[in-house]
Amino acid sequence: MHDSNPAPRPKVLAYYFPDWHVDPRNEQWFGPGWTEWELVKAAGPRFDGHSLPRVPRDGYVDEADPEVAAKQIDLARRNGIDGFLVDYYWYDDGGYLNRALDDGLLGAANTQDMTFALMWANHELVDIFPLSEPRPEAVRQLKAGSIDRPAFERMAKHVIEHYFSRDNYLKVDGKPWFSVYEVGGLIKGLGGVKQTADALRWFREQTVLAGHPGLHLDIVVWGFAVLPTGIAVPDPGELIDRLGFESATSYVWVHHVDIASFDFPRASVPALRQAVFAEYEKYAQFKIPFYPNVTVGWDSSARTDQARSFERGRYPWFPIWEIDPDEFRKGLEAARDFLSRHQPEFPVVTINAWNEWTEGSYLLPDTQHGDAVIRSVLGVFGPIESHSHEPRDAGERA
Repeated sequence: MHDSNPAPRPKVLAYYFPDWHVDPRNEQWFGPGWTEWELVKAAGPRFDGHSLPRVPRDGYVDEADPEVAAKQIDLARRNGIDGFLVDYYWYDDGGYLNRALDDGLLGAANTQDMTFALMWANHELVDIFPLSEPRPEAVRQLKAGSIDRPAFERMAKHVIEHYFSRDNYLKVDGKPWFSVYEVGGLIKGLGGVKQTADALRWFREQTVLAGHPGLHLDIVVWGFAVLPTGIAVPDPGELIDRLGFESATSYVWVHHVDIASFDFPRASVPALRQAVFAEYEKYAQFKIPFYPNVTVGWDSSARTDQARSFERGRYPWFPIWEIDPDEFRKGLEAARDFLSRHQPEFPVVTINAWNEWTEGSYLLPDTQHGDAVIRSVLGVFGPIESHSHEPRDAGERA
């Protein structure tokens, strides 16, 4: 039975996509000085009334600059955003796109004002920068997402040493939060469900040895339909239980719907929101808390070859959901109501995203909407209550 008291303010965390700084791998693949800003600048309207190009109000900044990061941290806090779930890339041979966090966000003078945690983006990396050929077999793989046990252990030791002990790292009951994006890829790389459970148990043990009371594992729900062949798990709830995850989240709304059922090229935001929250109610039946996501918008057409016609197909030829500040506010209100109904002990709302410019989902101000989108967060959830980086305990409810 749920507590009848008003739900506490949730921790509001925006996903942070770190491809807005120069990275050595990107330079090797795409040329000196390349960042995804090149795609943002090159993108134009693909149909009548299409709102491209998107122009950041504050310019095409270098996110690895700590002064730039400091301004973004301040902007987030002033608008009711507690911090960031940083998309964290680690492949068989180490990290990728990590300077946004290591040099920028953690190097900022006000870094302690920012709660942060890692969302391990353990998906295959393919060349969609831009994608010129929609046939899957024609897409170049840059890095495989699945990694084996030795590579997994190198990653785990690195994040324990470099991030978990920071005062501003997100913790639940003292346990550092760590999200896994693609459970299918995790299982494939580690060799099966049993082997994955063992690897995650080892990860927890190493976290405890480093002085923490445990590890809060969070699973991003969306990949159960694409589990590797031969993995016999009857339902997502059983898989979550066997692997020992303690919470579940969502990354983006389009993960939870049948894309083909929506109009193309522009689709209805209210219909998308309604379909997604219907799915969320199913996830709320898990034995662990499910935390709702609110997506600002969706338009990945910047990642398509601008010389090709824009036709329905596989990502990134998806329908487009234009950014609308009023519709975004309604999504935030739906997430608030979801948490009020289900009242998890540690309430969290995730937002896609802080800066997914090439997927048309960002809180950062642009020249079209100004700061109307980001101000919606403050309007729905109010100001941040304290500088604590740990979610409020149920005993703190008024």
